[in-house]
Amino acid sequence: MQILSVVRYNFRGFWKNPKVIMTFLLGFVLCYLLSTRVMMVIEAYGTPVQLAEPFLWTFGDGGSILLSSVLLLLLFSDLPQMSSVTPYYLYRTTKKVWLAGQFVYVICVSALYTVFLFLVTVTLCMKMSYVGNIWSDTAAMLAYSKLGEELSVPSTVKVMESITPYECMVQVVGLLLLYILCLSFLILAGNLLFGGNRGMLLGLLYSMYGFLLEPEVLGAILRMEKYEMYKINVLISWISPLGHVTYAKHNFGYDHLPTTVQSCLVFLGILMLLAAVCVRALRSYSFRFLVS
Repeated sequence: MQILSVVRYNFRGFWKNPKVIMTFLLGFVLCYLLSTRVMMVIEAYGTPVQLAEPFLWTFGDGGSILLSSVLLLLLFSDLPQMSSVTPYYLYRTTKKVWLAGQFVYVICVSALYTVFLFLVTVTLCMKMSYVGNIWSDTAAMLAYSKLGEELSVPSTVKVMESITPYECMVQVVGLLLLYILCLSFLILAGNLLFGGNRGMLLGLLYSMYGFLLEPEVLGAILRMEKYEMYKINVLISWISPLGHVTYAKHNFGYDHLPTTVQSCLVFLGILMLLAAVCVRALRSYSFRFLVS
């Protein structure tokens, strides 16, 4: 009950916060811009798509995931939540209970943001979609064309034979949420360790690390030949958080890439490590309050 009390207070005035409003508005604009290519494909083929497919096609690309997560640097820049009531909670409870409230708050906001991205993307393409849990003819055509590969569409023949659209949606949403949580916990840990808003720098480095480890970027920097790119793809898919969250870079039964379960375990391991860092940093964290 004490943890929930801290969480409820953190959410007071949440929707009136300019940073929250700006983050969700920019998220809506980003979803619209990213969905335009999906809309063009739907109009070109002239066939309906399954309800979850626009989201899968939009956020099956690492670049789209990276752009959507960077917006959270603005939203979580002031973690942990501090106010005039914080001393009261620290006095009536403990530091660990207060920190647990911050953890739950971050998880709730990250889940809310992830669901928002899903709903916006689905709504933008709703006119040409159906709710049946079966892959569309459009997805089947993309699976046999180079256009599907260019869009990073997770609808290869192997995937379509082994999983349904809604099951695929659950996996993609889960991976996206875990990736966002790792970014959020990293910002919180950085702010607790170094004070101020220095956790944002760690968040930027986290995003930059994923961007620089994109196979195309790294291959261009190292001047790798095409026949060497397979090894690079496998290596990056294992060591890059952005690789673990990109659905198309997972093992579908015929390569050495990580499975979605293994990627989830990697993210959970990172989250446990960051949570432990936050708990340790809290012991020496200097709370500073202005006395009027």
